[in-house]
This record gives sequence, C-alpha cells and structure tokens, in this order.
Amino acid sequence: MKDVKFIIITGLSGAGRTLALRVFEDHGFFCVDNLPPALIPTFAELCKESRKRINKIALVIDIRGGDFFDSLFESLKIMRDTGYAYKILFLEASDEVLIKRFKESRRRHPLAPEGRIIEGIISERKKMIKLKEAADCIIDTSYKTPGQLKEEIVRNFIEPGNEEPLLINIVSFGFKQGIPLDADLVFDVRFIPNPYYVDELRFLSGEDPNVRDYVMKWPESRQFLDKLNELIEFLIPYYIKEGKPQLVIAIGCTGGQHRSIAIANELSARLKSAHHKVIVDHRDFNKDRGETGES
Repeated sequence: MKDVKFIIITGLSGAGRTLALRVFEDHGFFCVDNLPPALIPTFAELCKESRKRINKIALVIDIRGGDFFDSLFESLKIMRDTGYAYKILFLEASDEVLIKRFKESRRRHPLAPEGRIIEGIISERKKMIKLKEAADCIIDTSYKTPGQLKEEIVRNFIEPGNEEPLLINIVSFGFKQGIPLDADLVFDVRFIPNPYYVDELRFLSGEDPNVRDYVMKWPESRQFLDKLNELIEFLIPYYIKEGKPQLVIAIGCTGGQHRSIAIANELSARLKSAHHKVIVDHRDFNKDRGETGES
C-alpha cells in the first residue's frame, strides 16, 4: 500500500504531540489522537476501503493507552508485513522543560497521577526507550517555538510542493454590526466617498458593477488598495513561517453594503491572481437594506 502514508506521532507527555498532530491536520492528514495500538491494522484497512479514499494518516500513540501501549510493536509488525509503510515521529524535551509545562498547565503526569511530576517523567522515559530507538525522526522541543516545530515537521514529513497554502479569509462587514470576532487584521474604509448618498446606488450593493466603479474611481481608493495588497503580500510569508494556517482580514464600512464589499472583492481578485487561496464572506450583506442610515 505504497500510496497510503502513515505517521505515528509519539514521545513524552508534554513534549508537543498535540501541536504536532495539528500540523499534520493542517496539511491534509486524517488525524486520530490516542488510538489503541491494537486497532492500528484494522484502522488502516478501514481507511483503505473507505468510499472517500484516505491516504494520509497521522496517529498519536502514547503512554495514555496504558496496557494497550504494549501491543504497539506487534501492531507495527503487522502493518509492515501487510505492506503499509509508516514513519515514527518521536517528540521529547528536557526534564526541566517538561516539569515547567506540566506546572503551567496544572496537569498531572499520566504515569504519576498522585506522585511527583519528575517520577512520571522518569518512568515514561524508561517505557519509551525502544520506541525512541525505532523512530525515524526525533525532535527535541525544549526550546522550539510552535512555528519552529512546524517548520521541522514540514521539512521532515511533507513533500516539497505539497504544503498546504495559507488560507486567506476576507470578510466585509459593517461597523454598525460590530467587528468580526475572529479577525486578525481590521481595515476601516469609511474614508472612501459613500455610494449611499448617490440615489441610483443607494439600494444596490458593492457586488454591483456600478457601485464597484463608483468606489474605485477615487484616487484614495486605488492607492489604499495598492498599499493594502502590498502589506498583505509582505505579511503572508511571515505568517506561514510562524505556522499560521489561516488569516482573517476584515474590511469594514458603516453598514457593510457598499464600500467594504467592493474593496473586499478587489483585494480578493488581486490575491487570487497571485495564486493565493482566498475565500470571501460578505457578512452583513443585505442586513438593514433600505433602512435609514449610512452604509
């Protein structure tokens, strides 16, 4: 089954397994956390036979499985004998860093629920020796930022050219309805002359070519769009480097009907022409249409 790719994520508790799983998930892997090792071969068969072919799979297998953990090597042997290729990613960190992480999260170590954290760490290291020796890649996360960990995982496990692009969500909105809660960047376009005060445009929206032409005919609109596009293009590589999978850009006017929609569409067109993955959402489109007030 050479076309099915399995990644086994394992290692020490607190070393970053959950973060690693999210990295694979962001790159299109079907991810499962804490699957009992004995079920791995059966799970592989189910994935192969699924109607929607699943060929990239990441599994977190760790000491939380208790007695089930001991069957891991037997399951991996079955996988190998039946033709399923897999790689093992082992995450570790220093005792000092692990203790600090457990204290900050106020979590108990799974192997020392009633004892000291260091006792659990020592016990887990002993149980993990053979698995660490079998690992294809060992990453020490002691002094890595989330972005650095993502970079190393991508470098070791994601084929060049198969990296998931940054997803850019452009949201037009009206300040009367409030700023989108999930916005990373917010831009106010209320400085642009308002089509609401043009009788033939008032009850149209920024989707209409006449409104779009009105909004974009002003020098300040075109200059703003040029500078905004330049800023976004500058930021994108740095967001990707930091491991950000999605960027939400909110563009607002008073009611979210005219200027914000037109500018959002224009920015989207420019970013798409540069081969970025873009989704546009006109959040407040058709809200309060026809009521008195600016838009």
